[in-house]
Amino acid sequence: MPCEQADSGAPPARYVVAVDVGSSVLKCHVYDRAAAVRGSSCRKVESIYPRPGWVELDPEVLWGQFVGVVKEAVQVAGLHMRQIAGLGISTQRGTFITWHKRTGKPFHNFISWQDSRSAELVNSWNKSLLLKVVRVIFTILHFLTGNDRYLAPSFLSFSTQQASMKLSWVFKNIYEAEEAAKKNNCCFGTVDTWLLYRLTKGSVYATDYSNASATGIFEPYTKCWNPTLCSLLSIPTSIYPPVKDTSFNFGSSDSEIFGAPIPIMAMVADQQSAVFGECCFHPGDAKLTMGTGGFWNVNTGRRLFASRRGLYPLIGWKIGEEVVYLTEGCMSDVGTAIKWAQDINLFTNVDETEKMARSVVDSQGVCFVPGFQVSVNDPYLCASFMGLKPSTTRNHLVRAILESVAFRNKQLYDIIVKDVRIPLQSIRADGGVSNNSFVMQMTSDLINKKIEKPANADMSSLGAAFLAGLASGFWSDKEQLKKLRRIEAVFEPQKDSEEYKPAMDTWLQAMKRSLRW
Repeated sequence: MPCEQADSGAPPARYVVAVDVGSSVLKCHVYDRAAAVRGSSCRKVESIYPRPGWVELDPEVLWGQFVGVVKEAVQVAGLHMRQIAGLGISTQRGTFITWHKRTGKPFHNFISWQDSRSAELVNSWNKSLLLKVVRVIFTILHFLTGNDRYLAPSFLSFSTQQASMKLSWVFKNIYEAEEAAKKNNCCFGTVDTWLLYRLTKGSVYATDYSNASATGIFEPYTKCWNPTLCSLLSIPTSIYPPVKDTSFNFGSSDSEIFGAPIPIMAMVADQQSAVFGECCFHPGDAKLTMGTGGFWNVNTGRRLFASRRGLYPLIGWKIGEEVVYLTEGCMSDVGTAIKWAQDINLFTNVDETEKMARSVVDSQGVCFVPGFQVSVNDPYLCASFMGLKPSTTRNHLVRAILESVAFRNKQLYDIIVKDVRIPLQSIRADGGVSNNSFVMQMTSDLINKKIEKPANADMSSLGAAFLAGLASGFWSDKEQLKKLRRIEAVFEPQKDSEEYKPAMDTWLQAMKRSLRW
């Protein structure tokens, strides 16, 4: 379905196409040199739930949707494929597939980052003596050398969101994949790798540094797939793709797919792409994404920071000799929780939620705890409403859900301020939930910081377009990109954060009671 109409009077020109394969929606935008959207298309990403806790995507359905949105967006823009200077692809991270190297046939559906089939494996490993020994060894190495490279492994713990444990599960449970790997015939790929493989009809097999670093299997310090971790989890190292720059000529799509070859000029993980789209190019620039999940990303420049309280070091992007690192804190079930509330008829349209939340002075003591993890590793955390009363209304429930987003933003912000030794220079928000001014204002109040919201909330798509545009010469440099930024709103603190303390303390108590369910 078209997302917006094209400007039929637009003169012939070259454009950049960006596709963002998110967790819930797949979008394609066509951008002109002013970074204005000239044509769009979108499809709902259909998740499959074959068993409780399992979340999958059909690779053929996803491929068909990808091709469909590109064709439709270019058509809506009134363009020919030959007018496209480059294609940038932003993808959800940690979702992966394995396939036979010779036949190209997948061994299973995409296993989503949201999938928790590895929960028992994660729990077993995190309690294991072997992992404790690994932590002790790296703690000693960190103490002796002072090298931060050894800090993250010194408190290594696994989570269900990481691809590593689910990949280990694959080789323990899917015989065909295990046998193919033994014969060096198994390929591993995140969504970007699979799409590139299909776009080039199997001639190009690669990923980029941002996607690789988000798998939990790639070592950001050495910029290599982690052989120690693979050995620990019995994952063959032969399955991984070569890792290329983020803004890079990956080759062109086969001409049969779109009717003309399109240069594939960027592949990037969605959160890192949003950081680039927000033009967070300097150390201390922070990006807050509130979409299906929530993510705080801080540009740490050439330095990697790890934290014992749930912050992860990532490669933001690599362009030539430039490697930019990020520190990330994440929380699940942000947009998911709001969508769930809509599905059970707490409201009809998501736009109503802000008014509903403001219609009551507080949540009347009601707390909402989504199934998320912040500074804890608990795949068994229970989503819950607590503090319900006979007088509780839908407005109180909706307010409690929105407050939980702001409270978790505050949690992560405090961890970042304490653990990342770089002063935050700017905070820029994006994602669908950033359109909710109740959440945005409450977050600004809680962290006592100004938050900018761009005119275009689809930052992952814009970041992929920027990266593709730089690689193709469509845009010249980052300074030109900064001039293309458009800010729609600025939220500044209006209340003292102490006013929220009683409500947040109650919510923290509710969260603790939901652990280890």
